[in-house]
Amino acid sequence: MVQRFEVGVRMSEMAVHNGVCYLAGQVAADGSQDIAGQTRQVLAAIDALLAQAGTDKTKILRAQIFLADISEFPGMNAVWDTWVVPGHTPPRATVEAKLAKPEWKVEIVVTAAV
Repeated sequence: MVQRFEVGVRMSEMAVHNGVCYLAGQVAADGSQDIAGQTRQVLAAIDALLAQAGTDKTKILRAQIFLADISEFPGMNAVWDTWVVPGHTPPRATVEAKLAKPEWKVEIVVTAAV
């Protein structure tokens, strides 16, 4: 059975199947913030979605991070490093990409075990 969360016309924010939780790319609600502020917002959204599925960031299997400007990598990492749990850091890729809205600085996609 596939369970979908926050289902919209175009997409769902999360789907769970066979004990695996798949999140849509998460972006900041307030695009006026700097990279640190946007990263904090995105990570909080990830925490909230994972909680809805009955899991948490210690069970993340993979993270994909998209930055509009790769020069902001250190600023994003500074926030990421305070968020991840030591000993539970997931495999991760970070790339520069043009995001859907010009005000977005970071988008993060995670897959987690339930």
